[in-house]
Amino acid sequence: MTTLTDRPGTALLVVDVQVDVVAQALDRDAVVGRVAGLVDRAREAGTPVVWVQHADPGMERGSDAWQLVPELARADGEPLVEKRYGDSFEATDLEEVLAARGVGHLVLAGAQTDQCIRSTAHGAFTRGYDVTLVGDAHTTEDLSAYGAPGPADVIAHTNLYWAHQQAPGRTAAVVAADAVVFPGA
Repeated sequence: MTTLTDRPGTALLVVDVQVDVVAQALDRDAVVGRVAGLVDRAREAGTPVVWVQHADPGMERGSDAWQLVPELARADGEPLVEKRYGDSFEATDLEEVLAARGVGHLVLAGAQTDQCIRSTAHGAFTRGYDVTLVGDAHTTEDLSAYGAPGPADVIAHTNLYWAHQQAPGRTAAVVAADAVVFPGA
């Protein structure tokens, strides 16, 4: 039901599942395992998998910290979008990557919930995409020392909020990883 004309396709968008980004994340191994399962199922269904990697002065492109976690690997031909801002669309070629594949629906997983996941979900939604957040395949670290709620509360609140997001001509949803069905599967 996307507002993007002639873009009926779906893509799995894997955001920032990088060594340093998830090093201290809540339920890191379980979340990474669910992301890996989503990647496998998307590939089996012929659904595009698009990878996003964040870089900044504390995590330079190409460094060990910047790499995808060892449990995940990009397949040949799968696009990599490099970003410097929370919203994966901001100052990147993500829109062009998705348009070239006819994608109007994103299945979103990765890190960090309270930063890049929220920003990317909103960025996609305001650009006309349908957005399905995989509720048990995103995570964040504990930033309560800075006044944030604990990570479990951040994740739960994000899932609650996104499940009720609305806009004309677009859909927002939250589903568990094992409930995701990729077209063609």
